[in-house]
Amino acid sequence: MTASPFSSAQAARQRLGDRLREIREDAGLSGRALAAAAGWHGGSKISKIEHAVRPPSPDDIRLWCQVCGVGSERAEELIAALRAAESMWLDWRRAEQTGLLPLNVQVRSIFESTRLLRAYSSKVVPGLLQSSAYTRAVLSAIRDSRKVPVDDVDAVLIEREARKAVLREGDHRFVFVVEESVLRYRIGASDVMAAQLRHLLEVSALPSVSLGVIPQDADRSLQHPAESFVMFDNTRVNVELVSGYLTVTEPAEVGMYMRVFSHLVALAVHGRRARALLDAALRAFG
Repeated sequence: MTASPFSSAQAARQRLGDRLREIREDAGLSGRALAAAAGWHGGSKISKIEHAVRPPSPDDIRLWCQVCGVGSERAEELIAALRAAESMWLDWRRAEQTGLLPLNVQVRSIFESTRLLRAYSSKVVPGLLQSSAYTRAVLSAIRDSRKVPVDDVDAVLIEREARKAVLREGDHRFVFVVEESVLRYRIGASDVMAAQLRHLLEVSALPSVSLGVIPQDADRSLQHPAESFVMFDNTRVNVELVSGYLTVTEPAEVGMYMRVFSHLVALAVHGRRARALLDAALRAFG
């Protein structure tokens, strides 16, 4: 796991390490004594697990608890905590080893249960606002560049189209902010981009949707462009990084993203001025 040490994922790993250390100390064992009883060479493995440098395996946790005289029920609780921590960070290779569809299916319920969704993108049009052809171009590029072993782009397109129903159904609100450059980055052919921009003009008029565009000449002194992220109510943030997919749930860290999003909204133009930027980009691909 390569996430920041201040991320929710790393914090969860550290909490697990702390709980394992407490079990060892309650048993009156040093790191070396535990390692010797478990048949592990030296004490470095113990230290790395307790300091969240490396995660334990489920078998490591079971053996740790056995040596420390802790019952199997406690071990299974810790294994559940391990799996929860691991789910906060997914490197793309692991997440996509069976194709692009599983992760897309997994997150649909989150979109459906969220009342207020806020999304910022500095790279591509946010998924809920994408046209079908644009989505195909994005997914095809991901499949090829990341060498996804299963070609399930058609199935993902069906799933993505179903997900978009939240824009028109139920009690949901959506606030999107994109950099102006997103409107001009060519994803697919020029006609794909032109259709995407026309689609943006259409969906941005929906009563549930607010679309802000940060002009290229905006003063970025106080808020630089950030990594793309999606906020689900006030409890969860999903961040797409070059190496993987991060889920943020720690309240303090979610609060950081909320503050950044507020700054980005303030930088953006909305309504008629946003549509003017869309029209200008559309003319460039006309």
